[in-house]
Amino acid sequence: MKHFSIILIIISSWLLISCTQKNEYRLVMCIPVYGQSLALGEEAELITNFDSLTDNYEGRIVTENMDYEFGYFDNNELKQWGKKLIHYQKRSFELSVYGMAERLISQLGNDTMICTFPGGQGATTLANLSKGTEPYKQFLKNIANAYEIAKEKGWDLEVPAICYMQGESDIEDYPDTNYKTLLKQLSTDFNRDIKQINNQKKDIRIICYQSNNVSGGDHYKQDSFECLESYVPQTQMELIRDDSLFWASGPTYPYTFARERIHINSEGQKQIGNLAALSALDIIRGKEKRQGVVPINIAKNGNEIVIHYNVPVPPLILDTIAVQKQKNYGFGVITPQGKDILTGVILEGDSIRLICNEVVDICKVRYAINGERKKSGNRIGPRGNLRDSQGNKEKTIIHGKQYPLHNWGYQFDISLY
Repeated sequence: MKHFSIILIIISSWLLISCTQKNEYRLVMCIPVYGQSLALGEEAELITNFDSLTDNYEGRIVTENMDYEFGYFDNNELKQWGKKLIHYQKRSFELSVYGMAERLISQLGNDTMICTFPGGQGATTLANLSKGTEPYKQFLKNIANAYEIAKEKGWDLEVPAICYMQGESDIEDYPDTNYKTLLKQLSTDFNRDIKQINNQKKDIRIICYQSNNVSGGDHYKQDSFECLESYVPQTQMELIRDDSLFWASGPTYPYTFARERIHINSEGQKQIGNLAALSALDIIRGKEKRQGVVPINIAKNGNEIVIHYNVPVPPLILDTIAVQKQKNYGFGVITPQGKDILTGVILEGDSIRLICNEVVDICKVRYAINGERKKSGNRIGPRGNLRDSQGNKEKTIIHGKQYPLHNWGYQFDISLY
């Protein structure tokens, strides 16, 4: 009888603990990715094991349905339902937010979950992803769905940030739109519309990457003074540098691209997802904004130009191993006549000194606005060799190989008069 009582107490305690665990308070951090094909992982072979994504983190990483049915994205709800029904995953790609979620969840308490999913549409300009379009509506619908399910369970759902990966079509298609106005408006619309869904007070940040394919436009000429193709990455850099709602993940040129064209590969998706996680964690914890390696000030004097950088983790490094060496480490000084007058690059602490072969007057100072036509990436695409040293401490492991998570210099194209 005594033994029976002990067993009964143990079983009762176990049931009580189980009940408590099932009903314990949860905070859901919803951080999806929105954009075009890079947001959807096109051509990035799936390397995340969905079972491990669920099992290794105690079920705390979920989709917009608060379940574990990853990899079935389609803008058409009927098609997405059909894919789930027959477990069709031939179009499942590696998404940056898988790596983001894994890194982030390991840093948060056991009462916190990460809800993540992709949104947007491939080969689509920003104007056709803005408020009122079908991809935008579906994206908001997914957030609303996640909120309603969380609410039914007695959980709170916040959207601290959205990862943003769009711009390639706006570079190559030359739409007659103002990309900066559209992107700022997208941020405003996300904030207004999502806050109406979940009633949150905190602003929603945009964790922004940078489009690489400046050499992809049909009118691209590397030393042309007017480089229309640089406008999108320049805009992304400026918003990350100057706008409080835009935070850095990183440029894409340090990675390998599928066919060396447009789409970063699986390892690149993982790495940029890990960088996004660092920003997301600081957003959640209310820390100082992450700007990445961006130019803060540019001054000319005689035949020299000095660029002063924001450096998250000193020192700055000119790295010709991870990224194949580019002429003048990716820098250029272009005159109105289409001549590059840069002859030397000197690294000095947090600054880069550019030495030109004539007195600098009106010019465009550029970084990573170069590369072979129609190519992308760290070997022959638009690229530069400047980075900080964050990767000496922050790393990620992919297939048993360790990858440093450095902050690489954002591409830019800045006029000096």
